[in-house]
Amino acid sequence: MIKLIAGLGNPGPEYEHTRHNAGFWWVDEAARLLKVSLAMERGYFGLVARANVGGHSLWLVEPQTFMNLSGKSVASVARFFKIAPEEVLVVHDELDLPPGEAKLKKGGGHAGHNGLRDIHAQLGSADYWRLRVGIGHPGNKNEVANWVLKKPSPDDRIAIAQALDRSLKALPQLIAGEMDKATALIHTSKPPRPKPPRPASTPAPQAEAGGGVVSPAADKG
Repeated sequence: MIKLIAGLGNPGPEYEHTRHNAGFWWVDEAARLLKVSLAMERGYFGLVARANVGGHSLWLVEPQTFMNLSGKSVASVARFFKIAPEEVLVVHDELDLPPGEAKLKKGGGHAGHNGLRDIHAQLGSADYWRLRVGIGHPGNKNEVANWVLKKPSPDDRIAIAQALDRSLKALPQLIAGEMDKATALIHTSKPPRPKPPRPASTPAPQAEAGGGVVSPAADKG
């Protein structure tokens, strides 16, 4: 079972709608679905809520330490309640996925994500689950820092919201540890790809009385 779900982001109104806060958006909605309220718990360095699901406790966490120290909050909750890394799900923004996609995985590297980097270090393990919410890539690695701290475009925000909505439908399976079922729900629905523009239709050539062809451009006099 998953006993701890942590959504990653940065605290403060200036970051509320930025790409890096996709994990916060997910956990906010999960708390609403589970009918619990997140509240600041200074001992855990974050906003925390406890939900009772099937007689078991599920902890929702939004670290308030800023992204680079996310592990301080996640690990403090995990240690106190004796939650193993494989019982932890971290929801975070993912540069390598386009807006509209979300993917579930267990373990692996942090791929330069500072929140995951600190969670690795604080938990002492990479064997936790991750729900990766696509935010797209700016195309230049030098622009990544600015990209994640800016608001997505309206179209991208809609696509991200659709991915959040789809992955939240798998919340019962995620909590129950039914990861194959959760993966099927989250991965199988791909975002619609934009269709290429249709070529402009060209008027059919007109035949002259003498059997030749007059182009539209030549028939202006």
